[in-house]
Amino acid sequence: MPQGGAALEIIDNKFKSLTIGAAVLEVLYEDCRWAEGPVWFGDAGHLVWSDIPNNRLLRYIPDVGVSTFRAPSNYINGNTRDLEGRLVSCSHGARAVLRTELDGTITTLVDSYNGKRLNSPNDVVVKSDGTIWFTDPSYGIDSDYEGYKSEPEQGGCYVYRFDPADGSLAVVADDFARPNGLAFSPDESILYISDTGRSHNPDVPTHIRQFSVDGAKLTNPGVFTVIDNGASDGFRLDTSGNVWTSAGPGVNVYDPSGDLLGRIKTGHATANVCFGGARRNRLFITCSQYLMSIYVTATGLQRP
Repeated sequence: MPQGGAALEIIDNKFKSLTIGAAVLEVLYEDCRWAEGPVWFGDAGHLVWSDIPNNRLLRYIPDVGVSTFRAPSNYINGNTRDLEGRLVSCSHGARAVLRTELDGTITTLVDSYNGKRLNSPNDVVVKSDGTIWFTDPSYGIDSDYEGYKSEPEQGGCYVYRFDPADGSLAVVADDFARPNGLAFSPDESILYISDTGRSHNPDVPTHIRQFSVDGAKLTNPGVFTVIDNGASDGFRLDTSGNVWTSAGPGVNVYDPSGDLLGRIKTGHATANVCFGGARRNRLFITCSQYLMSIYVTATGLQRP
């Protein structure tokens, strides 16, 4: 397991200002089947993440340890928080986007489009206006490993925008093979979305695309960057607009222009990341059966 400077691969000297050469890549937990969907609760001081095949959510409390947050979880994958601090989750089992209310009850926000069931919502972000944007590939219905094997009812794998204020659901992108991770730029003028369709089609490029956000629509599609070592599953941004993304056996970091600055080498298939800790300068990494973390100098963009 790489530790300290051994975990860092510096490609551009800008990466040195974002990382700490002496910081240790820590293994916090190692008993998952496929770790995913980390989300930090700053007000509670803990991390929640998904262990999808084990059908559970786990919780990490610094200096305390790991416990079960929810089991069964209905095969939850990606997680985030809304403007009121409620947990918003993508459930493969329910084929829905779920919200955990402050009293612990679970609300189904959306599970169908045009009268047909969604595929298996994968990752989710909440915009500052309260709208919920999520991806809907079919990984959760491809087999019984991360959900329930089923035939897709939608005509493709789409990206959606859901408005909880009026209950409206709209497709904002329909030309992905398998849309996966997504995140807004610091000013929310850009939405980044990854495509992991290479998992089923070798001809699909392993890239992160970018779109201009025009109200409730996406315009000006383009390629932000092409991943050269695997695929971008889940990712987060820091306050300077750098993109920290899972990529093969580690985390790649790109500047806002799409240039690769460096890598954090986990040595395992890496799924997702999020920033946390008291100063949002601790990068939590879900990879294979592990939850890992490393301190950096960047500050995570997500809300506390």
